[in-house]
Amino acid sequence: MSHFSVPSYEYCPNCGAKTRSKLMDEHAVKVCAADCGFAHFNNPTPVVAVIVETPEGVVLAHNVGWPGGIFSIITGYVDPYELPEQTAIRETKEELGLSAYDATFVGHYMFGPKNQLIIAYAVKAHGPIKMNHELDEYKVIPVHKLKGWKTATGEAVTDWVNTLGALMPKPNE
Repeated sequence: MSHFSVPSYEYCPNCGAKTRSKLMDEHAVKVCAADCGFAHFNNPTPVVAVIVETPEGVVLAHNVGWPGGIFSIITGYVDPYELPEQTAIRETKEELGLSAYDATFVGHYMFGPKNQLIIAYAVKAHGPIKMNHELDEYKVIPVHKLKGWKTATGEAVTDWVNTLGALMPKPNE
């Protein structure tokens, strides 16, 4: 399993001077000790998670870098000048070869281990699945059998499933 590492910035990348920690707005920030203007705030990276719904169900995929047996929804970094809903459509095409439409915001979640802000969308998609080099396996889970798990992407799945249940007509209504 690969681990994400945040640059420690012991030295300023601008001028090479040592850095020091400084409290700014209740957050520890690395700043240049020579006061050249460098400050590293360690803001979270925006990542889109996509619940890809096909007529058969929701696609879960296995990333080539993960241990065996772990499947999740599709994720991808937001490109410069790209809106998150555009990322959802693009990543569905890039990773699964599917044409996606109807991107609907599900929610946002923090993934602490990688300091990522997960922005979740659900999309409808069609076409034959053609995985890219990042994936080596997939499975399609019928919507009524889909359950979330204990990570940011799993929380998004749980919220989406709960929203679907709330939209379903109740018996005798």
